[in-house]
Amino acid sequence: MIRVNPGTIRLPLFLLLCCTIFASIAVAQKQQLVVAQDGSGDYKTVQAALDAIPQNNPNRITILIKKGTYKEKLSLDSTKHFVTLIGEDKASTILTYDDYSGKTLADGTKLTTSTSGSFYIFANDFRAENLTFENTAGPVGQAVAAFVTGDRAVFINCRFLGFQDTLYTGSPRHYGRQYYKDCYIEGTTDFIFGSATAVFETCTIFSKKGGQYITAASTPEGKPFGYVFVDCNLIGDAPKASVYLGRPWRNFAQTVFIRTRMGEHIRPEGWHNWSKPDAEKTAFYAEYNSEGPGASPQTRVAWSKQLTKAEVQRYDRNHVLAGDDQWKPLSKITKANF
Repeated sequence: MIRVNPGTIRLPLFLLLCCTIFASIAVAQKQQLVVAQDGSGDYKTVQAALDAIPQNNPNRITILIKKGTYKEKLSLDSTKHFVTLIGEDKASTILTYDDYSGKTLADGTKLTTSTSGSFYIFANDFRAENLTFENTAGPVGQAVAAFVTGDRAVFINCRFLGFQDTLYTGSPRHYGRQYYKDCYIEGTTDFIFGSATAVFETCTIFSKKGGQYITAASTPEGKPFGYVFVDCNLIGDAPKASVYLGRPWRNFAQTVFIRTRMGEHIRPEGWHNWSKPDAEKTAFYAEYNSEGPGASPQTRVAWSKQLTKAEVQRYDRNHVLAGDDQWKPLSKITKANF
């Protein structure tokens, strides 16, 4: 009779565990990974690189993504912090998928707005540069390109492409602070929406035909700030005087435009109450020194506000995003060697 040492049965599992630990250590020590579809990098898919990030990662790890269209439904787990994604070129490094709310999956379940996203960012201290986040479902209803709930997220020189609900900045129970610099964001209806405190600086906001609203903030009650747009440019191919600056997804929504150039597609009244008169009493919608054909302070709804020079001082990005930890987002583009 052959006797088997019980230890030999557990050995493969032990070896697998060791390999997993050593792989995580190796990634953490490397601190830079490369994704390339042609196999010239560390991984061929973006999700494989994200999966390689150790849980509760204490140090920043950079993932360089070479040019290509990566059709993947991506997710960065809430335990994988301090991750930076850098694309080789924002116009040709594209992270894309085509889910949408109402789509029926193979198991018979239907997607919702929250599950229609192309990229889910649940971790803190995420940063992205020179990338396109895209949802190609088309004008079929809610179809999210990026869903961001982590705290202290930064996007530099990125594009967000879609139709309705392009950029989801956090659900009512999961939201954080976000900073967008030199980004391009396009869509039709409510294409910048959610609960985050977010600053958009020198960004281009493009309203596509068929849409009526740019923002749909749902700022939680008691938060001092919601959306703040600074030195941005509102353009689009929507008809003249057809697009509202925003409407309140929920009461207490806050959206402010500062020194923003507004195209002729912006409606003279500026803001909509979403057919909720009570929202007029709790929402804070304001502008300061808007310019361009869509800027019309004298015709804005009576329950919106034109800020004074003294009042606008509190909308400095570092003050808006400071929080209890006095966070200051870095806006300088990282030099990446591809």
